[in-house]
Amino acid sequence: MRTLQIAATSTLLLTTLLFTACSGESGNSNGASPATTSKPSSKKMMPDDPDLASLYTQSCFSCHGTGAGGAPRTGNSSEWQPRMEKGMDTLLDHTIDGFQGMPPLGMCMDCDEAQFTALIEFMSSGS
Repeated sequence: MRTLQIAATSTLLLTTLLFTACSGESGNSNGASPATTSKPSSKKMMPDDPDLASLYTQSCFSCHGTGAGGAPRTGNSSEWQPRMEKGMDTLLDHTIDGFQGMPPLGMCMDCDEAQFTALIEFMSSGS
């Protein structure tokens, strides 16, 4: 019975985290709203590598494909530039530890640093 309660609580916690991961109130750091910045549609961009595309779809797209919670949109260089200027080490730290509206591990609990780096590079360039 106790195991069932723990499993139910864990499932509820993960579901809540999934639905609230992109609900941060912070805006884009450059002050532009997603509707006013003319860039390639981040909703259509996808990594060429099928494994990376799967990780992106499962863990990154819900926020970075739409700009939810102030997340920099995939392929939008003006939104990514200030972040990229901080360096990959800082971006990896933010991804692993969580930062502002981004949950720890960016919702990819099984990703390693090489996968996070590849995802960041894809999202920041859109290719």
